[in-house]
Amino acid sequence: MEQLQTPDAASLSITAPQTLRVIKRNGDVAVFDVSKIAVAMSKAFIAVEGDNAATSSRVRDFVAEASRTIAETFQRRMPDGGTVHIEDIQDQVELALMRAGEQKVARAYVLYREAHARARAAAGDDIEKPHPTLNVTALDGSRRPLDLGRIETLVFDACAELANVDPNRIVEEALKNLYDGVTVDGVSQALMMTARTLVEKDPNYTYVTARLLQDNLRREALSFLGVAEEATFGEMAELYKPAFHAYVARGIEFEQLDPRLAEFDLERLGDALDHTRDNAFTYLGLQTLYDRYFIHKDDVRYELPQVMFMRVAMGLSLNEDDREGRAIEFYELLSSFDYMASTPTLFNAGTLRSQLSSCYLTTVPDNLDGIYSAIRDNALLSKWAGGLGNDWTPVRALGSYIKGTNGKSQGVVPFLKVVNDTAVAVNQGGKRKGAVCAYLETWHLDVEEFLDLRKNTGDDRRRAHDMNTANWVPDLFMKRVFDDKEWTLFSPSNCPDLHDLYGAAFEKRYEEYEAMTYSGQLKLYKRVRAKDLWRKMLSMLFETGHPWITFKDPCNLRSPQQHAGVVHSSNLCTEITLNTSVDEIAVCNLGSINLAQHVTDGQLDNEKLGKTVRTAVRMLDNVIDINYYAVPQARNSNFKHRPVGLGIMGFQDALYALGIAYASDGAIEFADRSMELVSYHAIEASSDLAAERGRYESFDGSLWSQGVLPIDSIEKLRVERGEQYIEVDTSSTQDWGRIRNKVVKQGMRNSNVMAIAPTATISNICGVTQSIEPTYQNLYVKSNLSGEFTVVNAFMVNDLKERGLWDEVMINDLKYYDGSVQPIDRVPDDLKAKYASAFEVEPKWLVEAASRRQKWIDQAQSLNLYIKGVSGKKLDVTYRMAWFRGLKTTYYLRALGATSVEKSTVERGTLNAVSNGGAPKPTPAAPAASEPRGIEDFLSGKAGSGSRAPSASEIDDLGCEACQ
Repeated sequence: MEQLQTPDAASLSITAPQTLRVIKRNGDVAVFDVSKIAVAMSKAFIAVEGDNAATSSRVRDFVAEASRTIAETFQRRMPDGGTVHIEDIQDQVELALMRAGEQKVARAYVLYREAHARARAAAGDDIEKPHPTLNVTALDGSRRPLDLGRIETLVFDACAELANVDPNRIVEEALKNLYDGVTVDGVSQALMMTARTLVEKDPNYTYVTARLLQDNLRREALSFLGVAEEATFGEMAELYKPAFHAYVARGIEFEQLDPRLAEFDLERLGDALDHTRDNAFTYLGLQTLYDRYFIHKDDVRYELPQVMFMRVAMGLSLNEDDREGRAIEFYELLSSFDYMASTPTLFNAGTLRSQLSSCYLTTVPDNLDGIYSAIRDNALLSKWAGGLGNDWTPVRALGSYIKGTNGKSQGVVPFLKVVNDTAVAVNQGGKRKGAVCAYLETWHLDVEEFLDLRKNTGDDRRRAHDMNTANWVPDLFMKRVFDDKEWTLFSPSNCPDLHDLYGAAFEKRYEEYEAMTYSGQLKLYKRVRAKDLWRKMLSMLFETGHPWITFKDPCNLRSPQQHAGVVHSSNLCTEITLNTSVDEIAVCNLGSINLAQHVTDGQLDNEKLGKTVRTAVRMLDNVIDINYYAVPQARNSNFKHRPVGLGIMGFQDALYALGIAYASDGAIEFADRSMELVSYHAIEASSDLAAERGRYESFDGSLWSQGVLPIDSIEKLRVERGEQYIEVDTSSTQDWGRIRNKVVKQGMRNSNVMAIAPTATISNICGVTQSIEPTYQNLYVKSNLSGEFTVVNAFMVNDLKERGLWDEVMINDLKYYDGSVQPIDRVPDDLKAKYASAFEVEPKWLVEAASRRQKWIDQAQSLNLYIKGVSGKKLDVTYRMAWFRGLKTTYYLRALGATSVEKSTVERGTLNAVSNGGAPKPTPAAPAASEPRGIEDFLSGKAGSGSRAPSASEIDDLGCEACQ
């Protein structure tokens, strides 16, 4: 036989990184040598074609090119180096031969591999058996043999009771990536990496990955607490209780936990911990808890999932008579995912600084001392993780007279620049960027400049790139838009009473001021065409994502607290509508019912829902008394009115469980009936709490005291606005007369009870779709500190499996079509309707469902609007419909241009990164401001041609994590 003349690495022009290593079958590690790939392929050719192949230029050229390609493949995968198993290299050789059409050579190569595998098995040195040279490096640097038995126990535990998962495959694949001297964490990472790459094959692998992650969590926490070096899932049945005891003691010692936690009956609470509930987490949910929520000391997380839920439950039970009984009740609700508290409550309950509230609303007065006091309040509230909504309408406009200096005002905008920079500087206690939203009424003379705040062009001194903005729109302006009439802009220094007026009283006084401009009594004003201003509002919303559009009059006319003040703005996420003044900073405490957990046997479980709501309202009410208040105006307001905001999440999951498409009359009906039941139980729960604990201080004179419930207040809006400008369904199914009588007799514990928050983060914890949102994509990639992983719609996969349609081809089609089933011909029409994603649901369905919910809610809802093929006309119709259907607020606009070509499933944004750092700003659903679009282009639809869909990660807007 002629001697092989194979190319070496130098002749192949490939230099493998020095840190790239190959793991051999016996666990030894060697330097990656590309020439050995060339030798293996050359031998395969000689075995088929004989000795002539050794000198064939065709073979030599192919071997050189294929070897180079294989080496480059691993370089791309691991640009900074790493380890690759010998089997992975051989897989690539096999693939290269097949792709080149060298079928006979590929077959010979496969047979060669199989023969050698049989020989190794016969010799007793198969990798699946323990090998004396494969050791693990412990945390203290010591080495011990790899315990394959423990690995199998961990993996088989992780796969227990999960269908369509293969523990043997995970073990075998993970072992290929282990080498002698691998660290303990390296073993865990190999297992998790293997499991999570299989998520796209079956959604249950996300639970497997989460359970494998728990091994890391347990090792880190248990060793730190001195309970055990490590533990399996089964061993945690005995170890959770001592870990809980040690955790409370160490947390108090570190001055991180409230010392009052030690006064609880820890034996009783330890017995209530249910270790099996750790298995309910998805990988994303558990990783989110680990990276953001678990209490840590010197970067060591010593809090475990069930311990965290019990800590929160204890923190909310501090003032209860039966503290242990209530703590267990609260724990059951949280750990089952039936209900989840908001992020500040999860962060801080049971700690020394129990800032548990989510939202703060302030009004900024028209004087320098008041303005900077308000900015100071922003800083203090933001420090302790509060989301802020500022009402800036009272501040005089540009060009207004300043009596004290005999000068002219620079208007609102320069102060907003300061607010913007304060939010960046005071980054919520170092956990994430401060978040604030400024509100301005549409009649304010500075409104046009306010609309431009988020643009990337113009004078940067009059721009605020990091804060949110929102329009506070009176009904009269919308009427002028509908009727194509003029609109007059004023400075509040000349008409200060407009700020506190709404409904018919506002219209009357506004028209009086307009008359003064014609008579010459008012000099500082500007007249514009209402439709032109409306178009600019929509144009800026599309171009920059701001200002959001919210409606002043329905927020006030339907507010239970009309007798106690005025709602001057909403909050950072547009779901809170509470009174504010110079003396009162409104505060709201949030939590969300997981609707998906309350669908049983194909219908909403009213009995379970009622029980959950009752406990949830009690937990929210407890927050008010336990809460830390950074400023006195917030404490005074919260104790006087005691508002809470109970919301929902998992709405889309509930629809899936019921077999209902989002874009359907069935979904509209479910939105109506489900919110009616939540409202019914929440109002009754607050009234019963009033009987137990007393009414809130300002109850007398409220709509509640008059027997006017949220569903009844629609009539007041209808009368004040005018029949021709509103259309809202007012049907009901519950015995509301009984609730009215109870409320009038017993009173209410809380001035406001319901608000639907975004829930992007806490819904991830619970593993359900956020809030009231439609599914953004059915298959997409998320990223966190551990890398990228796949999220797939489990409901869709199960339905496709039932019809024999879930296979590799379907997976690849979903990847190609950005998670959409619509272009896939073999997906039946009923499943296409059921699994339509957000941009495939016409916005009219979103608005109609929101309208049905709004009639039951005493506050508002964070309503994102998704619009595909966006045009000026479509935006105009959508937002007019939102007002016409009685909505109080809207939130983000997610717009997708008709000619968008980007594949959002493969974008690698940072907004979804699960980290402790500041959350970046959401990318506007629009073209960059450096490519300005004129209003006429926008209205004609031309502006939509350059827009794109926000990525799946951008939809989880973490800028407002307080509400989530």
